[in-house]
Amino acid sequence: MLQTTRAVALRTFRHGDHTTVLKAYTEQFGLRSYMVRTGPRSAVKPMHLQPLARLELVVTEDRERDLHAVREARILLPYTGVASDPRRGMLLLFAQEVFYRTLREGVQDPALFAFVMNTLEAINGGPELGRIPLDLLVGLSHHLGFLPEPPLPGQDRFDLREGRFFHGAPDHAFCMDHASSAAFAGLLHGKHGTAASIPAAGRTALLGHLLMYFRLHVEGFGDLRSPEVLHALLH
Repeated sequence: MLQTTRAVALRTFRHGDHTTVLKAYTEQFGLRSYMVRTGPRSAVKPMHLQPLARLELVVTEDRERDLHAVREARILLPYTGVASDPRRGMLLLFAQEVFYRTLREGVQDPALFAFVMNTLEAINGGPELGRIPLDLLVGLSHHLGFLPEPPLPGQDRFDLREGRFFHGAPDHAFCMDHASSAAFAGLLHGKHGTAASIPAAGRTALLGHLLMYFRLHVEGFGDLRSPEVLHALLH
């Protein structure tokens, strides 16, 4: 049965001489794996398979199969600001790694899909690029269900392992320092909108803590390749 859906390309895997498997996060079906025919006569072109390409796909959907098929593809929203700004390219690499390792559910989630699309548009043309990595991780933790409650009065440290703020001496190593805890609390109280007010060194430290938070709460998240290249941007 043919269906049309918006989608974001996450990653591709070579399958044969003229076929590729596309991992995509779709608006209608959540995470999907699609078989794509490639080659000069194919309706799917290399530009459609670029990481984080924002697409409209015509696909076959068969609930009995894990691998579906793409019949048609078109670029829904081109990236107009990335080619001329290497910083935006760094952010796309970071977002691609994070989304590929976290978007795993094959179910429709309109709010999460909208968050992904809004994040990508912020990378494409938004101001204040230094806030995007933190806003991405904080917002995504909300959609994935492990965003903590803001601290109560007196709670000045954040426990990465338990996912909660506390007061007193930590009893293990997986805790934010006071400065990062205060910056994180500010993001939570500010509804994710105060990252730009955090000093540059504080943004770098908080990014490291939030990536550890994801490693502790998202199975298989692991170490990313891209955070090192973000340090210059965060500063």
